[in-house]
Amino acid sequence: MYESLLKVSADFHLYVFAFDNETHQYFLNKSFPNLTVVSLQEFEDDDLLRIKPTRTAGEYCWTCTSSTILYCIEKFGLDHCTYIDADMIFYSNPQVLNDEASNASILITEHRYTPEYDQSATSGIYCVQYVLFRNDERGLKALRWWRNECIKWCYNRHEDGKFGDQKYLDDWTTRFEGVHVLKHEGGGVAPWNLQQYQLTESNGRFFVQGRTATSPQPLVFFHYHGLRFYQPDLVEYSGAGYIIPQAWKSLLFAPYTKQLFAIADNIIAEDDGISNPNSVGQSPYSTRSSQSVEVLKANMANYIRYILGRRKTFRRLENHLYSRNDL
Repeated sequence: MYESLLKVSADFHLYVFAFDNETHQYFLNKSFPNLTVVSLQEFEDDDLLRIKPTRTAGEYCWTCTSSTILYCIEKFGLDHCTYIDADMIFYSNPQVLNDEASNASILITEHRYTPEYDQSATSGIYCVQYVLFRNDERGLKALRWWRNECIKWCYNRHEDGKFGDQKYLDDWTTRFEGVHVLKHEGGGVAPWNLQQYQLTESNGRFFVQGRTATSPQPLVFFHYHGLRFYQPDLVEYSGAGYIIPQAWKSLLFAPYTKQLFAIADNIIAEDDGISNPNSVGQSPYSTRSSQSVEVLKANMANYIRYILGRRKTFRRLENHLYSRNDL
């Protein structure tokens, strides 16, 4: 994601919140332009530490989303701050998205679910993937409210109209002033909505055109939600059930996956090159524990149940699983 930002924009600064010491040390040992790494020791306050034992690791990450944004605005004196998920790639400058919301204090993005995948009732109308807050009265009011609510309740379950940190956004257009919902079709494309778009490439740039659009728009970012690696060297492109057309697999998913494999190989080589010379070039996933296999079995079980429940959407297993040699 960081490298993709470097390719499309020279005017950005990325703040990385390292939720483990290994990640924090990795960024400290490297010299990345336009990047600041923040450790948990720097970031966590009394409120977060108090509720931390009550959340799983994933739930705690969700709980901290709003707090990371507020921390950046206050600590670094930012005019605005945009939260972005790590499993995204930028294909053109995201400034066009922020410009669309120039008169707003908050920018949120819809899931834009393909009808057969609509999970708005449970997962929310909006996706916490690209959320902008300005350092003004309206922006900070919403941000602090979101943080307080997430500290009170943020779990990976559905309860009283809530789910994680995400369902809180459902009523923001009426709860708060200055909220803009992104209209640009090139922002927020993901496995749950790509079926609505035609993807084309021209001179190394990607464009998407929705069913009702009159002309293609540049693809700004793609959210690679659900992409997982398994032993041995097996990659799942998305969560079971999302049908991905071939154009998307060949133009986006395969190059992205190759890049992740290459980055992981380099990291493994750097870490093991001295202490274990024989490990250089070894797949970073070949030493995964049996837990990965169990997760894969669970996902496949869910996939089979999905097929039985929605037979018209059946596709071969190859729609989701690829070995490294297939890429």
